Amino acid sequence: MLFTAASCTNATVISKDKLEVNTRKGLVYYKKEPFTGVAVSYYAGSVLAESISYENGKKHGVYKKWFSSGDLSYEAYYKNGKKEGVAKSWWVNGNLRSKSIFKKGIVNGLQKQWYNTGAKFKEMNIVNGKEDGIQKSWRKNGKVYNNYEAKDGRIFGLKRANLCFQLENEVVQVK
Repeated sequence: MLFTAASCTNATVISKDKLEVNTRKGLVYYKKEPFTGVAVSYYAGSVLAESISYENGKKHGVYKKWFSSGDLSYEAYYKNGKKEGVAKSWWVNGNLRSKSIFKKGIVNGLQKQWYNTGAKFKEMNIVNGKEDGIQKSWRKNGKVYNNYEAKDGRIFGLKRANLCFQLENEVVQVK
């Protein structure tokens, strides 16, 4: 399937281990030139493990990872070396694990995470990489664990509270 898509765009497909990374420049090279194409790696037995698109030595396009079973484990999109758009990850059982939104490599928007059962784990509102707005997390049994608001670097509400306490006049009262 990967090679069909690659042949439509005439992309060069090579093994990821043939690439050289220049950490100082932040670029990936193949034969001493910034790489443009698709780099792949495989599990033993020729099951695709990873596929990364590059343009001029930077991640550009789709990046996918698979479990050894062949099921998708991660998918993200890159533009000029930075994540752009929706990034998703899955549990080995096929349930969605996380969904994040990126703009120019920075997390932005509603981020969601789930337990492997499919139950909600977290919902976080992020603006320019920082918590902003209502943040929630749940226990595996579905009960709210955290429910607070973040604004200008300040937290309003009880973070990591077990919800057995309530505030009255800024003093914690036990029910």
